Amino acid sequence: MVMGELQQETGLLIIGNGPGGYAAAFRAADLGLDVTMVDPAPRPGGVCLYTGCIPSKTLLFLSELIHDAARSGPMGVTFDRPRIDLAVLRKWKTEVIGSLSGGLLSLCTQRGIQLLKGQARFEDSRTVRLEGAEVRRVRFKQAIIATGSRPIPYPGLPFKPGGRIMDSTGALALADIPERLLIIGGGYVGLELGTAYSALGSRVTVVEMADVLLPGIDRDLVEPLQRRLRTIFEDIRLQTRVAGMQETETGVDVVLEGGEATTKQRFDRVLVAIGRRPSSTELDLEKTKVATDKRGCIIVDEQLRTADPAIFAVGDVTGGMMLANKASREGKIAAEVIAGGHSAFDVRAIPAVIYTDPQIAWCGLTEEEARTKNIPVKILRFPWKFSGRAHTMGAPEGLTKILVQPENGRIIGVGIVGRETEGLVSEGSLAIEMGALAEDVSLILHPHPTLSETEGEAAELYLGSSTHILSKKTA
Repeated sequence: MVMGELQQETGLLIIGNGPGGYAAAFRAADLGLDVTMVDPAPRPGGVCLYTGCIPSKTLLFLSELIHDAARSGPMGVTFDRPRIDLAVLRKWKTEVIGSLSGGLLSLCTQRGIQLLKGQARFEDSRTVRLEGAEVRRVRFKQAIIATGSRPIPYPGLPFKPGGRIMDSTGALALADIPERLLIIGGGYVGLELGTAYSALGSRVTVVEMADVLLPGIDRDLVEPLQRRLRTIFEDIRLQTRVAGMQETETGVDVVLEGGEATTKQRFDRVLVAIGRRPSSTELDLEKTKVATDKRGCIIVDEQLRTADPAIFAVGDVTGGMMLANKASREGKIAAEVIAGGHSAFDVRAIPAVIYTDPQIAWCGLTEEEARTKNIPVKILRFPWKFSGRAHTMGAPEGLTKILVQPENGRIIGVGIVGRETEGLVSEGSLAIEMGALAEDVSLILHPHPTLSETEGEAAELYLGSSTHILSKKTA
């Protein structure tokens, strides 16, 4: 050790303070472990709180208000054109983030968790060196890596702070409202931020190399959203790639190739949303026994153990579905295992939500997965055009579907598109995790009129007794 360097020891070192990291820290502290958490950011929360889930949903909530005001005209209520005050909007977003981060900081203090600000790099399987911290080295008995993920840049054009070619972090900073915004990538990040910017006044163009938006998600769930986006976006170009991109002081010149057509267009800003990669390369993992796959994802077992007995890993850095709720559960499991428990990640229904308008939510087995894996399923679809509540909201384009095992009606998947699906999908998750049958859900007395009734009526289709759809058996 270099003379004068400050070194300390801890029972459990958690590297990364996002949802996976702080959930692990809180659970470990509750179980009586000595916990230290290190991250380059001074406060816990991670990408989700500061540059991801929370700021994006703050903007998307406002975009819903703007869209609802516009769609209320045929109902007899008309509003003036919205006036956007970016300074106040940024202030509101900052206040939301500040309130939540302050709460997490208070919980760390109350639980006796030590927070260190710095970049951790492994020296061996029991030691990390910290860059940018007063404490230069930490020895630990066990460690949990929870460093998350980061956006993948456009090839050859790394993201520059303040540049016109942005990642999601740059887009959420709201430097301005560009007149023309190009979004590269038709996944959930691009479509969510495109929805928000469109509501704020930008003319949005989306390009996607695949022949569909949201590749991998069931088509009957995507189609209502795609129809809606074609009315609020300036253009959606599928099977199109960016052949060239040049940033200037006044805009970004982009060459688009799709089919037989090649066009050159100028945009005020470009959002690159082509995916995320695990943040594992700065950790010096080669000095440990931790193994990674070819994408840089840390390989773990169902207890979140890595190939190194002293080190666990949770969240986006391990790959799979990069979701905060998944990371939080994994963090808790890792903490419980380290404390001597017998926990394991055995979740059968990870709920996911895309916060566009309409929203898409699903959990468990999807129709595309069932088709790809040749899993026999019976699919029960309840269109929202038969829902009284959907009509009162002016949102009859939705759909609720349930996937069941044909032989016994056990629910193994749920997919919903429409308004407020973020709250509806939890009933599906509960049904799958508890091994419920379609009959069980059909017998739940749902309040009326609500969108939750669509789940009950979809389940009734297995029994041939849906109230608002004439079953084939009856017909």
